[in-house]
Parts: sequence; structure tokens; C-alpha cells
Amino acid sequence: MELTKTRGLSASGLKWIALVLMVLDHIHYFFAYTGRVPEWFSMAGRLSAPLFLFCLVEGFTHTHDRKKYFIKVYGIHLLMSGLLFLMMCGVLVRPDGFYPMNGMMTSFAILMIVFQGMDWLAERRWGPGLAAVVLPLAWPILASVLMGAASALQMPLSVLGYTLLPMWNSNPDAGIGTILMGILLYGFRKNRRAQAGVFAGFTVLYDFLYPLLVFSRSPEFHWTMMFTSVYEWYGALAVLPMLCYNGQRGRGPKRFFYVFYPAHIYILYALSWAAYPLLAGG
Repeated sequence: MELTKTRGLSASGLKWIALVLMVLDHIHYFFAYTGRVPEWFSMAGRLSAPLFLFCLVEGFTHTHDRKKYFIKVYGIHLLMSGLLFLMMCGVLVRPDGFYPMNGMMTSFAILMIVFQGMDWLAERRWGPGLAAVVLPLAWPILASVLMGAASALQMPLSVLGYTLLPMWNSNPDAGIGTILMGILLYGFRKNRRAQAGVFAGFTVLYDFLYPLLVFSRSPEFHWTMMFTSVYEWYGALAVLPMLCYNGQRGRGPKRFFYVFYPAHIYILYALSWAAYPLLAGG
């Protein structure tokens, strides 16, 4: 965590907080099969994705080279999403059938295109603006329709969706909730309090009230489960460090976060695989 001379948290400070929480979450994610990792690791980790989304918004807003920024994110998406597709086909899968579904860079790549489209619309560049906003959001729906109409298209469209033309439904980290959250954070970026309020409100509605309505229909459901197992809504607490943001970039290694994200995913996965024969069944 970095407290700057101007008080508050810089972008680098927010990233370090998000990184630590993300690692805790992923330790639980990869080693849950042992029964030895506390659930609160993932509870605390609910704050990491919103904080990284917030930093993406700030980075995209203030970068001097959006194309270069996008290329770095898109390149990591290609690597991780391509590997995910191979794992879905049975390659490099842990003995228990588990494989990592992480893909925040996919959602980041999609959102950066949408953000640019939103800026073009604000400039009344209607053609490119509508294309950049609508096409990435409509692409998974169009692909699904085409797959249903012609089964021969299923494999090529799936390959495209996990590589060159990322789909927001290709992995849990790139779900529509994440995309909508990113759009709201970007849309209200010029008013920090409104941005925080809209973010918190959306998170409570989407990750608390909606699941509560769905799961409450089950006789096995009890309201306390919203605090013990259905806790995605804990991400609303990310509003607190967001409000501490001081608008400064802060000091830190520029490329570290780009390298660390995929590296720690596959290192933890490899360790969980190597330890599986010893720790499975806790």
C-alpha cells in the first residue's frame, strides 16, 4: 500500500492492495481441494477485481498511448484465453478435472474497446462510437446464433472467441456483470462520489439482491448463506479504497503487474497439481 505525500492512495497503491487480495483469493481457488485454506481468503479477494477495474479506468483515461496500452492487455488475453481453450479441450488438466478459468485480461481488452467507443460517442463520432460499443457486447450473442444455425461453425467461432475476437462470456472473469461494472466506472469517472455510489449500488443489486431472489426459491437456502458462500457482493467494499484515491499515478514497476498476473496463475496451478497426490482429500 502506498500513501503519497498528498495523502490518500495512488493508483500504484490501489494495485498493490488488489494484488495482495487477488493472491489470497487464488490460493483458496487453487488449493480449496485440500480443505485447509480458510474461506475468508476468497471473501477478501472479492475486492480485487473491482479495484483492478477502477485502475483500468484511470489508466485508460490518463495514458498517453492507448494503442500501446491495449496491445499489452490484448497480448496477455491471447496467451491466457488460448491456454484456457486448450484446457477446455482436455490439455493440461489437473487429475481432478480442474483447470484455471481466470481471464480478467479478456474483460479488460473488451472494455478498452468499449471505453474508446464511449469517448467517440461523446465526441459525436456516431459510426465508430456505436461500432466500438455495440459490436463487442453483441458478438457473443451473434456467435451463439450462428452456432445454432450451423453446427460446422461451432469450432471456428469458439476459437475466434477465445483468441482474436474475445467474448465477454468466455470465462467467469469476463462475465456480463464485470463488463457492466467497468462501463459504469468509466461513465462516472469524472465524479468520484457518483462513481463510487453507482458502483456500490450496482454491486449490491447484481451480486446480492439478484442472487438472493434466485437462491431463496430453493428449500436448502438460508439467508445466512449470503454471508458465508454467496459473497461476491463483498466486492462493494472496494468503494472504500476507491474513495481514498488521490488521482496520482504513484511509483512502481510499470510492467510488473502485466507479468505477475499470468505468472502467478500458472505457478499456483502447477503447485496445486504437483501437491495434489499428497494433499487431495485434506
